[in-house]
Amino acid sequence: MASDTIYNHETVLLDGEIFDSCEFRDCRMVYAGGEPPTFNGCRFDGCDWRFDEAAGRTLAYLKTVWSVGQKATVQGLIKEVTGVAR
Repeated sequence: MASDTIYNHETVLLDGEIFDSCEFRDCRMVYAGGEPPTFNGCRFDGCDWRFDEAAGRTLAYLKTVWSVGQKATVQGLIKEVTGVAR
């Protein structure tokens, strides 16, 4: 667990990590599809969010679902993620 840490211009691997009161400045945030990270009271400035490996394949699959005309399915997932579907 990282606590009260400042990350500057770094590549940060997110899978399974817990970040508490951290700052991320111009970082590359990389999620590969493992256990989701936890962010408690963190700040983000100018970060680039990347989805690698299984996470990237999941996004590619959603793109395929969208392209075969199942836009409502993908839109429903987006609503679920953003809390709009409640």
